[in-house]
Amino acid sequence: MEGGIHTSTDTSAFKECLSLTWRNPYVLRLAFSAGIGGLLFGYDTGVISGALLYIRDDFKSVDRETVLQESIVSMAVAGAIIGAAVGGWMNDRFGRRRVLIIADFLFFVGAVIMASAPGAAFLIVGRIFVGLGVGMASMTSPLYISEASPAKIRGALVSTNGFLITGGQFLSYLINLAFTKAPGTWRWMVGVAGFPALLQFILMLLLPESPRWLYRKGREEAAKVIMRKIYPAHEVEQEIQDLKESVEAEIKEEGSSETINIIKLLKTKAVRRGLTAGVGLQAFQQFVGINTVMYYSPTIVQLAGFASNRTALLLSLVTAGLNAFGSIVSIYFIDRTGRKKLLIISLIGVVVSLGVLSGVFHETTTHSPMVSRVETSHFSNITCPDYSSALNSGAWDCMTCLKASSPDCGFCSSPTNKLLPGACLISNDAVKDTCHKETRLWYTRGCPSKYGWLALIGLALYIIFFSPGMGSVPWIMNSEIYPLRFRGLCGGIAATANWISNLIVAQSFLSLTEAIGTSWTFLIFGVISVVALLFVIIYVPETKGLPIEEIEKMLEGRALHYKFWEKGNKPHEKSQAT
Repeated sequence: MEGGIHTSTDTSAFKECLSLTWRNPYVLRLAFSAGIGGLLFGYDTGVISGALLYIRDDFKSVDRETVLQESIVSMAVAGAIIGAAVGGWMNDRFGRRRVLIIADFLFFVGAVIMASAPGAAFLIVGRIFVGLGVGMASMTSPLYISEASPAKIRGALVSTNGFLITGGQFLSYLINLAFTKAPGTWRWMVGVAGFPALLQFILMLLLPESPRWLYRKGREEAAKVIMRKIYPAHEVEQEIQDLKESVEAEIKEEGSSETINIIKLLKTKAVRRGLTAGVGLQAFQQFVGINTVMYYSPTIVQLAGFASNRTALLLSLVTAGLNAFGSIVSIYFIDRTGRKKLLIISLIGVVVSLGVLSGVFHETTTHSPMVSRVETSHFSNITCPDYSSALNSGAWDCMTCLKASSPDCGFCSSPTNKLLPGACLISNDAVKDTCHKETRLWYTRGCPSKYGWLALIGLALYIIFFSPGMGSVPWIMNSEIYPLRFRGLCGGIAATANWISNLIVAQSFLSLTEAIGTSWTFLIFGVISVVALLFVIIYVPETKGLPIEEIEKMLEGRALHYKFWEKGNKPHEKSQAT
């Protein structure tokens, strides 16, 4: 049994994790060094949300084409799909450490290409390079941390990777805000990612390989040296013996420590059930809409009625900060409350939050300010052509104006109150400057609304509930629910499912909001969240405090796990008894 005998984790795991700072800093060094991959993951997925506002200003082709905007965002996700798929195989073949080093190289190259991009095509190429690194790091960092962590605090340490992901997203918003006035704006935003990539590259050269991977590859002595640094002296020999028995049992079952039979994998009950839970969690993590918030947060803020790019970035910083705070909450509760309970609480909150967002955006779009013929005629020769030729122009409101497309039009608010009737004008930089000179606000993404702050509250609630549960737990579960011989491959399959789902959501969000409206888009995410809640209740096991081999036994014995409120797990109790 890999992991040995462990006491209850209900109250002490978080304190145990903190005590490592002085008791065994080596474990923390491994966790945080590998976790820089999570920081890069978070930074590179978050930075584009703010950078896109300024890329649109520099490249008019991007500003005019919604599909091009979605491509710049989602090509990193497309790269991540390949990176995660290849990374699973590479993890088993070459080891966790080498894969992280390769990911750092890709991060660095991608950052340089993007920062120097002369046009949208080079930006997309750079995003693909970054995506390859993100895909590899997304499943390798938690895997490395999990295999280098004592079982009692494994959840808390793997949660540090989740914290660094959200911390990277928060850092990206800070960097975005810091460079809004700097020459080159978005080039600095995307280029800064090269520095932590270089730092992790150096650190990983100085760190060892995962001891479990080493043992699996027959390098027992090297594995023992590392495990003696990880575990207390009174536990290490038992841990080594348990790992030895685990690997020997696998070799006896499979006939070779090097061969992984895919058909056998799918026929193995524990692996199949683990994959059902792991892949399902990774897919639902994306389909409940989180990366619409992280990739398009400033755009959503503008859709809620906040016109300024800088204001949108500043308000989006709040959601990113809450996301990082939620990851800290996860570190505290993951080994105290348990994975499954945290997921259920998280999804209930997500459903409620998405309901609030759907309702707020419905009110925002159906109660936007009217277009005034007097206000519009104040601006000569720049009136929106569709408005001028409309037979029912008296019924036009701001939303009608923004939907005009021949050419695109924008709404210039009243100079006295943004909620009063304003002007519908041609949308270009010159007209925007003319509007601003009269102390008016210029809207092209969303309309002025008295409900805008409610949308921000809905976004905040969404992040507060999502981050501690659905934000962190899927990655933790996928680092611990597979047998050692299948862990890299299964982790790669689950991470690939995550990135494919991510790509679908990222590539379709703006198009969905244009086709059916923001309100209906969030309502769809809400319905999916209800389905995700049912999936978690039925198919996801509780793995709190269980050694990895006991998780395998549990999955062999049970398919459905309804009673998430019960304490303890039968396989665990049996292990304690023996």
